[in-house]
Formats: sequence, C-alpha cells, structure tokens
Amino acid sequence: MEFTPWVLLIDAGLIGVLLAIGTWLRAVIPWLQTMMIPASVMAGILGLAFGPNGLGLIPFSEYMGTYGSVLIAVVFACIALTDDFNIFKIGRNVASFSAYGVLMYSLQVALGMALVLMLIGPLFDAPDSIGVLLFAGWAGGFGSAAAIGDVFTQQAGDPEMASLAYTAATVGLIVGVVGGIIQAKIGASRGHAKAFRGMKSLPEDMRTGLIRKVEERPAIGQHTFSGASVESLAFQVGVVSAIAAGAYGVTLLVTSQWEDLTIPVFSVAFVIGLIVRSVMTRTKVSTYLDRGSLNSVAGSATDILIVCGIASIAPAIVAGYWVELLILFGFGLALCLVLGLVVAPRLMRDGWFEKQLFTWGWATGAVSTGVALLRITDPKLESGTMEEFGVAYIPVTPVEIAAVTFVPLLVIAGSAWLVVGIWGAIAVVAMVAAFFIIRANKRDAAAVSA
Repeated sequence: MEFTPWVLLIDAGLIGVLLAIGTWLRAVIPWLQTMMIPASVMAGILGLAFGPNGLGLIPFSEYMGTYGSVLIAVVFACIALTDDFNIFKIGRNVASFSAYGVLMYSLQVALGMALVLMLIGPLFDAPDSIGVLLFAGWAGGFGSAAAIGDVFTQQAGDPEMASLAYTAATVGLIVGVVGGIIQAKIGASRGHAKAFRGMKSLPEDMRTGLIRKVEERPAIGQHTFSGASVESLAFQVGVVSAIAAGAYGVTLLVTSQWEDLTIPVFSVAFVIGLIVRSVMTRTKVSTYLDRGSLNSVAGSATDILIVCGIASIAPAIVAGYWVELLILFGFGLALCLVLGLVVAPRLMRDGWFEKQLFTWGWATGAVSTGVALLRITDPKLESGTMEEFGVAYIPVTPVEIAAVTFVPLLVIAGSAWLVVGIWGAIAVVAMVAAFFIIRANKRDAAAVSA
C-alpha cells in the first residue's frame, strides 16, 4: 500500500475510535478500574486482537509499526523543552532518591544483559539483543521500547525486536500496576500507607478516568499568544515538530556522509531540543513555551504510541521467545522486589513507602505508572515525592539516555559484555553512594533515640 495523507488519516481515525472505546471500558468496567489499566493499553489490546495481527477486522495500514519512531522523537523533543535540570536543590532525601533511581536503572541494564549472556543465551540459543528488553520495556516503558525497537529495525534489520520490546513494556505495565496495588494494600495494613483506605476510597476520576465536575477540570495549558496572531497550541506543536523534523534531517545528513554511522532520531531530537531551549532562554523568548501544552502534546503522543505499539505486536514472534521472556521477566520482578522491599526502606527516610511505590511503578512501567501508584497512597501528594523526583531524576537522565542510545548500538556491534561492564560500574557507584547515605540515616536515627 502506498503511503498517502489519507492513509495516515484512516489510521488516526481508527486509533481515535479505539481510544474512545478504551476510555469507555475504563469508565464502566469495575475490574479495569481496580487494575487501573490505562485506556491507551485497552485500545492497543483491541487493536492487536482485531487488527491485521489478529482477526483482521480493523484495516490498519502496514505503517502502524513505524509511527512509534516519529512519536518517540516528539516525546523526547518535549522532554528537552520542559525539563528544568536544576542541580542546586540537592539534599540527602534527594540524594537517596537519586542513588535509588540510578541503581534501579543501571541494574536492569547490566543484570538483564548478563542474564542473557550467561544463562538464557547458552541454554536457548537466544540472541544477545534479548538482554535489552528488561530495561527497554520496564524502566523505560513504551517510549524506550519504541526507540530501541526502531534502532534494531533500522540499523540491524531486525523488526522482531520491536514486537518483543512492546511486549516487554505491556507486561511491565501490568506487573507494575498489579504489584503496586498489592503493595499498597499490604503497606496500609502495616501502617506505612496512612492515606490509603482501599481502591473504593480513591477519587472517582482516578478510578473511572472521568472528571465529571466541570469546575474541577484542570486546564491543559495557557495561551502565550493572541489568537489574532497565531493559535498558541499551533506554536507549541510547531516548535516540537520542527525539532523532530530537524533531528530526522540531521540523521539523514550524517548517514549520507558516513554510511556506517547511524544515530537514533530521538537522541538527536533531545539534543536539538536542549539547544533550542537554551537559545530561547538566552533571547528571553522561552516564556512563550507553555509547559502545560507541551506536556499535553507529549502525553498525547505517548498514548498514541502505546496504541500503535501494542497493536503492531506480532504474536508469532513473541510465542517463539516465550520461555526466554518468562525467565527474563521473572528475574526482573525479583530484582524490583528486592530493591523495593529491602533497599528502599533503608535508603529513603521520610515517606519511604510512597517513594518506593512510586519507583516500583517507574521500574516496571515507566514514570507514568509510578505517578498513578503514588496517587493511590498519597492522593494529595503530601509526601514530597514528586518535588524530590524532579531533582533526583537529574543524574538518572544521562544513564537512561545513554542506555537507550548506545546499548542497542553496542549489542549490534557485538559488544554486549561492554554493556554489562559500563552499566555495572554505574551500579557500583550508586551502591557506594547508597551505602554512605544509609550509614548517615542510621547515625541520625541513633542520635534521635539517644
């Protein structure tokens, strides 16, 4: 099928219908509310079941699997334009949060790859690329899954990795939500989550996804321009689109000059976004970038990405690796439990349970899952988790960006053990930092009790 704007419109219309159905299902089915399954995930599952990879009733085009490459560039451009990267608000609480985040992410990268190289690969003749699935789909979520799947498709000619990465993200999200709800109930029974009184006590908008009261509906963003000149949202989307398109142009230019050198588009979009924001800040026009509108653009792109990603999963490919995936995901679950139940209580002091539940969601299904779980145990966000995370995420950012950008390239180049060494060393540094923070926490506790 030749790609035309009408093909894009048909795909977009079908995605819109599925999102509407997913939203309705979340609003009326109690068990979906209890599981807190996002509407985009339900839409993706319906697209998989009834689309070309399922019953063939929904006429998606053959380009559904490629939309994620464009959408993830949009998401990273928005991240670059909205993150503050403020490094001057570092305290011990933030430092402990940072150490925990870096440790969680780097261990998923290093140990996930080591498990495949030392066990899964030799036993099942699995490719080294399976080792990237744990951090790509769990800590990274659907965004990283899309990015890494695109790298393997474009640079290694391995489209199977996209299906496997989206599968990992889907499993991770479900594990994160279900496991988080179970932990919230146990924590409440032990007095750790004082604000949690069961799923029925949650606000209706969190359970059903519907904000019924008009006066309680928050604004998506603010106008920064007069409509007589330009629609504000058009300006925000225009800046993001220009950055994403420019990133694609840079990658084409690099490839035309050095055929063997390829750079992921999303990474270039992130760098260009930082440059654009810096220039706009220096020229005092950054105030016309609206954070709320950009976050909404990024969120919309992520929702559509999830639908496209799940709907494009090839079940036959996943079935061919089900044993390897089961072992890898079982190991990932054990790793997250050890970090959350053993390390977090000792490393993080004030509001440790809320923070560990947030990072549990982050470690299994990306930051959005962590936020949803945090709202269960801390509906008024009184634990300070989000404020501290905004700063604590700073040292995690380079670890994550480097992993998503370079780990696939190293694996494709046959240097998978180098991945284990580099991110293993980062994990060791995080462990050392965590050790000193835990010792300081013990000294403070002893001083108080004395």
